[in-house]
Amino acid sequence: MKKLFALLLVSVLALTAVTGCGKSETKDEAESLKLGLGVAVTASATDATEDKAGQGQATTTVAAVLVDAEGKIVKAFIDCADNKVGYTFDGKAVANDSFKTKYETGKDYNMVAYGGAKLEWYEQADAFCALIAGKTADEVKALIAADAKGTEEVINAGCTIYVSDFAKAVEKAVANATDSKATKNDTIKIGAYTAQTTADATEDKAGSNKVETTFLAAALSADGTVTAASSDCVEVTFGFDLEGKSAFDASAEILSKKEKGDAYGMVAYGGAKNEWYQQAAAFDSVAVGKTPAEIAGLIGEDGRGTEDVQTAGCTIYVSGFTAAAAKLG
Repeated sequence: MKKLFALLLVSVLALTAVTGCGKSETKDEAESLKLGLGVAVTASATDATEDKAGQGQATTTVAAVLVDAEGKIVKAFIDCADNKVGYTFDGKAVANDSFKTKYETGKDYNMVAYGGAKLEWYEQADAFCALIAGKTADEVKALIAADAKGTEEVINAGCTIYVSDFAKAVEKAVANATDSKATKNDTIKIGAYTAQTTADATEDKAGSNKVETTFLAAALSADGTVTAASSDCVEVTFGFDLEGKSAFDASAEILSKKEKGDAYGMVAYGGAKNEWYQQAAAFDSVAVGKTPAEIAGLIGEDGRGTEDVQTAGCTIYVSGFTAAAAKLG
């Protein structure tokens, strides 16, 4: 009887140990991570000539990261909205048919076919993201060489393009990361949508060609629902006169709407109850638990959010958010 009892006790202890290990692994897998979104913007402009239109170029590198409790990157995703707009020698703004990010462009970006690269831009961005998994923001910064390209470690990983803006965007994303329901099993993506607004120059007023890109970063579970969301928007306006001469100040720092914070002025000058970054956070909160298609449907006929979006505190136009969400699926 004693031997039987001893055998039963050993079996129970062994089963408890196995079950305990199982629970530990499940807990690790289910550990909630922080989601962060960061942007790095550079812009430039040229004058128009009789033979060639002037051009404004806004290049926004955007990074989304999942970060653990130790500040280490678990997963990352990087894209770039390289938006180019034009204006003519007689002060007319040129409208674009559409805008695509570098990641969306995919193999048609043609770094392999025409640039002699071994990998396309999106593949190189993926290689960089894979490399930085497990690193802190400071360790990512250390991967940048003096020529703005990556160190030997980055190049050996398959990323041979300039990556200084990758590191800047990642650093901001880590700094911006907030608590979420995302886990390491989730997929991380960024949807981007660019809207353009144009006005020709007149004798009394400069012309303008404005691009406004809304980004929506999301962690997606295996069933396709969003477990965490973070959005931002970068707006760049290129001014010009009747002769197509640029009025753009390339030396001025370009901040996203979220980075501008209270200085964006929706409360002080627009009579709003919440600033843009607060309204964006409200939209993000409604997006959690929904699929990208459901988020894309959170817009009313007037361009503002549905009732649940407005009740959450987002009363601004949401077409940028919803269009960006449609690209997550």
